[in-house]
Amino acid sequence: MRILIVEDEPTLGQQLKSTLEGAGYAVDLSTDGEDGHFMGSTENYDAVILDLGLPEIDGLTVLDRWRKEGRKFPVLVLTARDSWSDKVAGLDAGADDYLAKPFQTEELIARLRALIRRSSGNASSELNAGDVRLDTRSGRVTLAGEPVKLTAQEYKLLSYLMHHKGKVVSRTELIEHIYDQDFDRDSNTIEVFVTRIRKKLGQDVISTIRGLGYSLEEPRG
Repeated sequence: MRILIVEDEPTLGQQLKSTLEGAGYAVDLSTDGEDGHFMGSTENYDAVILDLGLPEIDGLTVLDRWRKEGRKFPVLVLTARDSWSDKVAGLDAGADDYLAKPFQTEELIARLRALIRRSSGNASSELNAGDVRLDTRSGRVTLAGEPVKLTAQEYKLLSYLMHHKGKVVSRTELIEHIYDQDFDRDSNTIEVFVTRIRKKLGQDVISTIRGLGYSLEEPRG
């Protein structure tokens, strides 16, 4: 899952980036509203963490512009403001959740997970497909109850497909959502990761849809 952080406080921005990367996310960081708006308008993100008090363009204006442009990714608003009017303004502008500073990073990550689950139509923190289970809270993957060890990139790819179970996902979409902006992207690595996941979880867990991409389906029978 790929996340955009728009936060002008350098220390906090870097701390959030490092924390989310440690939790298995691909993360891009922007430090002002103008650049943040551009990134959110031109790149595909699974969620955005947006500070309201930004230089150049304030966070509410950035959010309002994204929504008018048809950008539908979930947005978690961060702000030092804690009045009810600022909270209402953020939600009315199109925010999906709200967290006032200071906050615990564990709560932020939990809220982020929930936003991503809901936006992809998943109510539970545990995703499943047949005997495969993925716990988004712990990052634990099991096959028929037995733990399976995946690399970070294998986990990101499997997690994205499980969040979008039943849909055909192109290689391009996978690349856009499991790598951050600065990563040297190579579509051939997707095939390598899919092959590795099949070896660990079974050949039928991910289907190749020729000319279109990949799909993770609920097993038949």
